[in-house]
Amino acid sequence: MTEKQIRELLSAYREGELDEAQAVERLKSASFEEMPYAEVDHDRERRQGFPEVVYAEGKTKEQVLGILQSLERSNQGNLMATRASRETYEYVKAAMPEMEYDEAARMIYLDRDRSVQRSASHTILILTAGTSDIPVAREAERTAYLWGNAVQHFYDCGVAGIHRLFAHLPAIEKANVIIVIAGMEGALASVVGGLTQKPVIAVPTSVGYGASFHGLAALLSMLNSCAAGVSVVNIDNGFGAGVLASKINHMR
Repeated sequence: MTEKQIRELLSAYREGELDEAQAVERLKSASFEEMPYAEVDHDRERRQGFPEVVYAEGKTKEQVLGILQSLERSNQGNLMATRASRETYEYVKAAMPEMEYDEAARMIYLDRDRSVQRSASHTILILTAGTSDIPVAREAERTAYLWGNAVQHFYDCGVAGIHRLFAHLPAIEKANVIIVIAGMEGALASVVGGLTQKPVIAVPTSVGYGASFHGLAALLSMLNSCAAGVSVVNIDNGFGAGVLASKINHMR
């Protein structure tokens, strides 16, 4: 429940529009909604600044729709469902026509903050080592944007052709936070970490041949980076990187 909603509830009680029992019941149900398949956290926007985000993979399309509808009723911020198929999106859109879909990011979302002014002086820069890393990058980019950040990206500038990365040095210097996304051996994160004083968030991806072990090789490489100031999120976790970058960006 947001501060505005709390004030509206207290005002309704004071004006006699709600009796005490009704006000108590509204307060009890404000923190979460118990459903047959989920307990939807309605208080997360107040605590963290953004409503609960739905992880759609593993859920039925009916469950994703039900949770999103619950969140829409009880929150004022943007809505997101990550790792969502187009089939799930089409089902959700039939009931919630205002919802949009980012095919590359596999994300269903509702941008209710289109008027937000995103500061160009506090930009999150996203770099990928290869074109195959773009889906994870798009998840990070869409997440960071919906959390109120200006975002810039450069794709396919990995260490196999490192001159491509050097062409983006001005943007690297200007960025406030940098997300580096790489599969294979994951070397790009260390290189970027050694080029900047800005915080670097490394995202290993599951891109690579057999010995990459579905991203484990890149994860270990990033965790063992000799460049100071490089943090690492889980394999393919573009969402986690976007959220962390947003929190850092709003503090700096």
